[in-house]
Amino acid sequence: MNNKIIIPSILFVLVLFFSFFVLSQYKKDQASSGSTENEIIFFYGDGCPHCAIVEEYIKENKVNEKVAFSTKEVYKNRNNSKQLEEKAKICGMPTDSIGVPFLWDGEKCLVGDVDIIEFFKQKIIK
Repeated sequence: MNNKIIIPSILFVLVLFFSFFVLSQYKKDQASSGSTENEIIFFYGDGCPHCAIVEEYIKENKVNEKVAFSTKEVYKNRNNSKQLEEKAKICGMPTDSIGVPFLWDGEKCLVGDVDIIEFFKQKIIK
């Protein structure tokens, strides 16, 4: 009689612990992936002349003090390059011909110094 109660109880507790573990991992994955989805990311390459134009604009106008965004170099950092490709896929852009400067605004992609500088000008005005 005791075995009829003990074994199902142990199984129930194990399933309960397993469920909590899986749920906590899912929430952790959602938090880590979601944190960059709405984040503004400026992708650039060392030595890229158009990137330098954007970087100069950012520096001269102190954009980093007015707009929260991160910068990621893609020529030397493969992980950053892969992240750039992921963002380009979200925007429906061909990943074999993506260039820098490239900006992910949390929803859409901008390519080229003119569009990115215009984006930052609009953000500063707000």
